[in-house]
Amino acid sequence: MKKLFLILTVALFSLGTVNAFAQEAEAAATEEAAAVEAVAEEAAVAAETTIEGETMHHVLMQKFLEGGWGWMLPVLLCLVLGLAIAIERILYLSLSSINTKKFIAQVEDALKNGGIEAAKEVCKNTRGPIASIYWQGLDRYDQGLDAVEKAVVSYGSVQTGQMESGLSWIGLFIALAPMLGFMGTVVGMIGAFDAIQAAGDISPTLVAGGIKVALLTTLMGLIAAVILQIFYNYIIAKIDTLVNAMEDASITLMDMLTVYSKK
Repeated sequence: MKKLFLILTVALFSLGTVNAFAQEAEAAATEEAAAVEAVAEEAAVAAETTIEGETMHHVLMQKFLEGGWGWMLPVLLCLVLGLAIAIERILYLSLSSINTKKFIAQVEDALKNGGIEAAKEVCKNTRGPIASIYWQGLDRYDQGLDAVEKAVVSYGSVQTGQMESGLSWIGLFIALAPMLGFMGTVVGMIGAFDAIQAAGDISPTLVAGGIKVALLTTLMGLIAAVILQIFYNYIIAKIDTLVNAMEDASITLMDMLTVYSKK
């Protein structure tokens, strides 16, 4: 109606310009139609995406059930427990990270202006393994620099052990998840061959169920292992970074105390 009304209006004003205005109206109508069509397509795509998302969810649930609770659930538990430990480790390591240069500068300034006790107070009010190592070293300053060095080395090992706590469990789940998957594969193949033996004939539909269980459990185990391996490597890299920072900071502490003892 808009297109027709626009054309008739233009015809009343000037017969000689009907073609020009008609083309303009046609273009406007085409743009409007294209816009409506684009909106309709976006809505259709959104609806299709929602449907596909729901379908994917149902498919995953269906495949999980088809794999069998007896094998899929232990693999899922390995994944969930491994992720829980990995997230806890990541949070712990993130809270352990500090601005090392700023902290060392604060300790050095406190050592110059307030002595050992002031430096210990800075360490006490700072989180992380580096601050803990510094506090242990400063606390044994009255016993000599050798005692400080031994305390720093010993407590550095303690801090490293605390950072690596839980990694053995993640490694266990990384190894256990595919093993359970492969075990489900073996059980599924045995079931398939049992069905063949009972029927006395090889039929695709006869062995499909056992083979499906075998493939699904293997897939689930490998997916769990891959996800946990990524988190494991990230945590190892984070620990290596913190250990290197601890070693550098320990050397700096010994240098500071050596200079301080000469005053």
